[in-house]
Parts: sequence; structure tokens; C-alpha cells
Amino acid sequence: MSYRTEIGLVLLLAAALTVAILAGGRRRRAVPFDEPASTYRTGPTGGRAPYDVLARLGVPVERRRTPLFDLARQVRRRPAVLVVVAPDQWLAPAEREAVARYIGTGGALVAVGDAGGLPECLGWQIDRPDSTDRVRLDSALVAAPPGVYRLPPVTRVLHPVGKDTLEGVTKRVNEARKLGRPSGRMLRELEECAAAVRSGTDTVLTTAGGSPVVVRLRFRGGGRALLVADDAYFRNAAWRSSDVPILFVPLIVPVQRGRVSWDEYHHGYGSGGSLVRALLGWMARSPAGWALWQLTAVALLWLIVTAVRFGPPRPVLDRRRRSPLEHVEALAAGLEGASGTDTAVGLIVSGLRRRLSRAGQPSRGDFRQWLAALELALPNVRGRQAARRLQDFLTKPGGAERVLGAAQAVEDVWEELRPRVTPARS
Repeated sequence: MSYRTEIGLVLLLAAALTVAILAGGRRRRAVPFDEPASTYRTGPTGGRAPYDVLARLGVPVERRRTPLFDLARQVRRRPAVLVVVAPDQWLAPAEREAVARYIGTGGALVAVGDAGGLPECLGWQIDRPDSTDRVRLDSALVAAPPGVYRLPPVTRVLHPVGKDTLEGVTKRVNEARKLGRPSGRMLRELEECAAAVRSGTDTVLTTAGGSPVVVRLRFRGGGRALLVADDAYFRNAAWRSSDVPILFVPLIVPVQRGRVSWDEYHHGYGSGGSLVRALLGWMARSPAGWALWQLTAVALLWLIVTAVRFGPPRPVLDRRRRSPLEHVEALAAGLEGASGTDTAVGLIVSGLRRRLSRAGQPSRGDFRQWLAALELALPNVRGRQAARRLQDFLTKPGGAERVLGAAQAVEDVWEELRPRVTPARS
């Protein structure tokens, strides 16, 4: 692969990243106002702020990602407070009845906005403010309680609704029968939340005109329910820029021991989600995900271009190292070819001198002076003659016979210096 190809691939990668960054900047847009008020959403209109505030205060919190059918029957995992904030999906009639039984047996509910039909089930209806409360289009100022100074205006208020009389129920059932609709289901819907018997009502927050915005309901059995008309009070923007946390944190914290459970199932976060599916969805929506896809494509192209072959490595020639004898023969042939007789004789004498030294290291100096001293130190005539021959081989000219003679003289000197072992007498 040439340098031009590599430079071209680098430039292609840089261009892809530039396009991805520019596309991400253009596709960036504001979070819509109708963003779900889920605790998974961190945008201005999301609902993460109340969850984080309670968690930092040490209140046990959890996200519930299952339906509410078994809420009243739970014993071990029973929450102390159930929070339902303007879900996208409407609660089923059986779920609303389960919530009513949960309240009737001492549970606590925080219903924000329409709450999947829970306010109507408990006898309250959400409507727009009266014309006398308006200060601008579809909004009304609130009368802040003592200690709370900044509260945003509201766009929804609460109105109590009465239950149908027996005459009205009978009329609606007869009309359903004439149209061919099942009347038993209608009777069951009219009897929803009958398990929660209300014992009192407290108004927590009103508009300047006196319309209820936040009410607290008390039920027989110790249950309670907090109804909040405007779901904007449970979104991130309100909890970050006003005194909404000061008002609602004491109302949400459970009186008895237990967790605050936030309903996420009706926001679309069921328990059957997949991490791989979520990752692929994020990569399909996010500009950074598109950049990762492009990087992966470039890496695959680079692998295809640079891959000469695939599979196991090809067999190569088996190269073996030379034996020590082959090295000696090669060295001798090299010295002979280069007329290195003097070098060979010098190496032979240097080896003898190294073996006779105390430290085993070669000593520096003239070989002739060392050989003369060695001749005087030898104990017998044969050894002195061998040392004298070695001096002669070191100075006189000659060829291979000179090297051989020097080797024999060194062997004679070594034999004379080595101690002789005599057999022991018996």
C-alpha cells in the first residue's frame, strides 16, 4: 500500500468527520414542549429533576417499569409513595382500581396532570383557569403560601365533580344497550376507585382567583393523594428556576418507611427493552452515532484495501543455526583466505594468557615480555623450551605450519604447568 493511498484514506476520514459534525450542528433543535415528563429525560421539559432532588436528599427512589395491576397486592416491594406524572398512556380501568385499593389500604399517591385518568377517578377534573384569573393567554398567577416566593403561573386548575345519580347511571346503561354496547363494562367503569373512600380535602395551592391548583385528599385507612393540576410544576425547568422544590419536597417525602416509586411504564419505558436496541436507536438518531457508523465504514474499507491475503501463514524455509565446529571451520577458512596467520597465532597466545591469569580476563601488554617471564617461571627444561618455541613462532614468518606449531607449543606449556597425579602406593 503506497503513501498516496494512506494519505487519501486519512483525508477521506477527516472529510467524513467534518460532514458528521456539520450535520449534527444543523440537525440540533430545541426540545419540544410536549416532551414526556419522564425521569429519564433531562431536557427543560423532562421530569428528571424531582427524582434527582429526592435521591440527593437521601430518600429511597425507584423507577417502576411494570403495570400497576398488582400494586394493591404487593407486600415485599410495596412502595410508600406512587408518583404518576402526566403519562403518555392512559391507565387501564383495572390499574385505576388497583391504585384506589392501594390508597384505601394506607398508600400515598402523587397524581400530576391528567395522571392517566386518576384525578377524575378520585372526583376531580382538570380544566383551564377562569377568565378572571387570566393575566395572559391561558395562564393564571398563583397565590404562593408562606415561605415560597417564586412560583410559575399555571395553565390548568382543578374542579370537583360529583358522582352520577342512580337515574343518570340507569339512563346511560339503557342507551348503551340500545346501541348494542356491553353495559357491564360501563357499570364497572362507573364503579372505579370505589375502594378509596375519601375522608377529607386540603387545598395546598390556589390561583389568585381562588381556583385550586394543588389539593391533598385524605382517605379512610390512612391513605392520601396529592393532586397537581399543572404538570409543568414537575418538569426540570420549574425545579431549577423557581421555588417549586420548596413546596413539593415536603409533600412527596413518605411519612412511613419505604420508597418513592415513579411510574415509567406508562411513559413507554417497559421492562422488555434491549440494550442493543437502545444503542442502535441512539446511533441512528444522534450525530455522534452517525460519526461512529462512518468511522466503522472507513475502518472496514481500510481493512479490505490493506488485507493482502487471509488464512494461516504460509510455510517458510527452515533456517538452522550453525554448530560451533562449523563456526570454527568458517573462521579458519576466513583467516586462511585473508592470510591471517599472525592473527591466529596472537589469538592462541592470548587464550593461553587468559587461562593462566587469576581473574580469567585477558591482560593487556606485549606478548613477548609475558612469554619471557613465563619461560623463567617454568619449573623444567621441557616447559622452558616450549615457551621459547612459542616466542619464535610469534616473530618468524610462516603459513599454516606456523599456526600448528604455535598450538602445539601452547599445549606443551599447559601440560607442563598442570599438576601431575601419581598413583597411590598400596
